[in-house]
Amino acid sequence: MTNPLKKLTDWSPLRDGALAPAAAWGRRQGDWLAENDPVYRGWRKPGLAEAWASSVALGLIAVLFLTLALFDWNLLRGPVGRWASSHYDRNIVIAGDLDVRLFSPTPSLSISRLKVGGPAWARGADTLDVGRIDATVRLSRLLVGQIELVRLAITRPVAVMIVDQQGRRSWVLDPDNRDDEPTTLPLIQRLTITDGRMLYRDLSRDIALDARITARETAPGVEGRTGFHLDGKGTRNGQPLTLAVQGGAFVNIRRDRPYAFSAILEGAGSSLAAEGRLLRPFNFGRFDATLTLSGLNMADQFPLTGVATPDTPPYRLTAALTRDGDRWMLNDVEGKVGASDLAGRVEVDRTGERLRVTADLSSRSMDIDDLSVVLGAKVQSTSNDDTVVGSGLPGKLLPDAPLQVERLRAMDGTLSFRAASVKRNDFALRQVRLGAELQDGILKLNPVAFAFERGTLIGTARVDATKAVPYSEIDFRLAGYPVESVIPARGGAQPLTGRALGRARLEGPGASLHAFAAASKGTMSVVMPQGQMRTAFAELLGINAGRGLRLLLSGDQGISGVRCAVGDFTVAGGVATARTLVVDTDVVIATGRGTIDLGAETFDLRFDGETKKPRLLRVWAPVTIRGALNRPNIGIEGSAIAGQVGIAGILGALINPLVALLPFIDPGLAEDANCGALISGTR
Repeated sequence: MTNPLKKLTDWSPLRDGALAPAAAWGRRQGDWLAENDPVYRGWRKPGLAEAWASSVALGLIAVLFLTLALFDWNLLRGPVGRWASSHYDRNIVIAGDLDVRLFSPTPSLSISRLKVGGPAWARGADTLDVGRIDATVRLSRLLVGQIELVRLAITRPVAVMIVDQQGRRSWVLDPDNRDDEPTTLPLIQRLTITDGRMLYRDLSRDIALDARITARETAPGVEGRTGFHLDGKGTRNGQPLTLAVQGGAFVNIRRDRPYAFSAILEGAGSSLAAEGRLLRPFNFGRFDATLTLSGLNMADQFPLTGVATPDTPPYRLTAALTRDGDRWMLNDVEGKVGASDLAGRVEVDRTGERLRVTADLSSRSMDIDDLSVVLGAKVQSTSNDDTVVGSGLPGKLLPDAPLQVERLRAMDGTLSFRAASVKRNDFALRQVRLGAELQDGILKLNPVAFAFERGTLIGTARVDATKAVPYSEIDFRLAGYPVESVIPARGGAQPLTGRALGRARLEGPGASLHAFAAASKGTMSVVMPQGQMRTAFAELLGINAGRGLRLLLSGDQGISGVRCAVGDFTVAGGVATARTLVVDTDVVIATGRGTIDLGAETFDLRFDGETKKPRLLRVWAPVTIRGALNRPNIGIEGSAIAGQVGIAGILGALINPLVALLPFIDPGLAEDANCGALISGTR
């Protein structure tokens, strides 16, 4: 019986019927090509000319290979040095041997005694002086346009890096490129540095550093010194400075494996520490790290980071730092500045022509004295719970710390700050909100908002730091602030209570708050539309010295209503002169005159008035307020006798100033039931 499976696997019909004729046709086409195509005939059966050409070509290739293998590469030291010197406009010399080995899967290069001079403005020191460089390249990567160093060994390198007063950097070979671009090196699988040294001088920031550098795979007999190490010592503004950088051993480095490092920089009361990793080895433009900043004053970080900050009390902050090219992001900022907590986010952008900083910060609980330090106050003591400050001038309120205008010119930026609560303070301040914009040396503060337990202070400020002495402008409005918060109680009772409204518009030169106030011009106005005053003080304002003193000495706590109180001052040369000064109570109406010296921080005011009730006996004597702003003296000028003007005369002199002043402070004041009545009484 025939096997059907064998019949199915019989290919002879296909072979004889189709494949054999196709094979015969292919042979005929090949024979025709061999007989008729001259190129094919020449290749299969070269003639004498072709044979000679092939021999010559092979001979030239052999000679080239032999020449490269035996070539004395030292002959190229001069031409290479002259070309490099001309191209980079500095003296570049290979003073030792130059050797290249090409014919290997890993070609190698050796250079001895390489010297790279400084630019024209720094000819006094070579930028780089290397005893020996040995490098091995992976050929397979080189053929596809990538440089991968299998091994790089550098012996006795000395690098001198100088930054001059104009910010020029000696190690930048191409002046047409930005000198702050991140450094990216080719992948190096194995790196060793022996007896390295780096000298850094920044003349613009007064920084000097002398560092020793090593990178080794093993260190026999010296435990813990494998890997990369940079240890430097120097000075900043004459004070000690230290730098330490460590990393793992450069062995079997891969492109997709991050390289871990740690660094710490300390000096002049500041510390900057980082624990992080390069996302791609030798690409210093992309890394992330945990950053810790601490010190006595955050402004001291400027020479190290180039980021200008105001003065602060002692601080300690941590952040998640990420660098992506020319952008530095500090996320999850948290820590303490003085006795205040601080959190938020900061971004430093170097992509443009000018450094730009964007910060969004907040505090859950702020100490008001920490904010005073930002405005120029001096830290006297600090702890986790409290900061104590002073103005810097004995007996003065306004701080005299100068604004460092050159730092404001060095960068641009924006700031948003919010304090959700403020620790207990004499002003009953509860919340703070600040916004700032710095552009081309001009600082704008908008808003500057303080929320008190009762009342608010909101305003704007502008500081022009483009000149040697900054010029400032401020415009602040006070609304609903209780005057009893700033006037101390006497005999267990408040001499004056009420809500104050005010406005201050000042401008002038000055490097500190004190200097600005001492040279300012503009206007200051304050109004209390209603309130209460101890009758004793009201009688004194009414020039009834006899009754007023009797009530004061007897401890009388009687109260008189204040219908309206107004103070309007014009400021010139730091001296505020009263244009309108009036207090209208239930029992008296008084007007005043005098000055407030903002530079000396002193009062010189005098009040004259008229009682609203008939008295059989009156001693007419003006009331004076003199002395320091923080310690005023209230007295009676016994040597002077006030002339009797009468209520009608006083009111008649007030009408025009009041009509113009009250809407300037608050549009509703002119119609206020109390101040409106005072105006009506003058018509």
